[in-house]
Amino acid sequence: MNSFGAITGYVDLAQIVLYMFWLFFAGLIFYLVRENHREGYPMESDSLGRAVIKGWPIPDPKIFKLPGGRAATVPNLRQGEPPKAYAPTGASPGSPVEPTGDAMLDGVGPGGYALREDKAELNPHGEPVIRPLRAAAGFGVAPQDVDPRGLPVLGGDGKQGGTVADLWVDTTEMMFRYLEVDTGSRRVLLPMTFARIRRNAVEVSAVYGHHFAKVPGTRSADQVTKLEEDKITGFYGGGILYADPKRLEPKL
Repeated sequence: MNSFGAITGYVDLAQIVLYMFWLFFAGLIFYLVRENHREGYPMESDSLGRAVIKGWPIPDPKIFKLPGGRAATVPNLRQGEPPKAYAPTGASPGSPVEPTGDAMLDGVGPGGYALREDKAELNPHGEPVIRPLRAAAGFGVAPQDVDPRGLPVLGGDGKQGGTVADLWVDTTEMMFRYLEVDTGSRRVLLPMTFARIRRNAVEVSAVYGHHFAKVPGTRSADQVTKLEEDKITGFYGGGILYADPKRLEPKL
């Protein structure tokens, strides 16, 4: 009889290793579930609208040091949520919600956004990452590409919402992030992901021509904060569903 690794008549080395693996795996699951609660808690229950779900187990706060001597604590149980501008369509928990005001600005559904830091993203030199070409020396449009400056911006209804006045470049990723659109009364940003640049026009199917005047603005003419970016993108995202009442209807 081979007794290699046997400790007693019922326990051997392989069995101990198996138990150790089970303990390790259980600890790993606990750790992952705990870290998964680092963001997004506490939550509000759909059942009563007042019940607060704090989650379990919430990890101990972790402090991240940021440039400029600032710090961020995660989870941040004091962080608020965007203002509510919607109401459930039914009394049962989990019922769909619908906007109660301006659907394009209510932050509902595809137009949702998070309360990110209301400061511009900075590079290691303390300069804004995203800047218009007029404030970004050394950057420009490649000669083989269409320069959209001066082109009309057409909405999904074919009507003009403005004219491209400038381009905003991500100086770290070396790519254009936004088009600056002059609506006649103000200038707003248009994410490149929602624009299709033609040789004679810029087409945007997400919103209609008259919607460009309502795009959330920026405090600075040459900077955009992370919160402003989320609101701007949420506006165009909301337009995919709410720009026209017909878009709310089923496809079939």
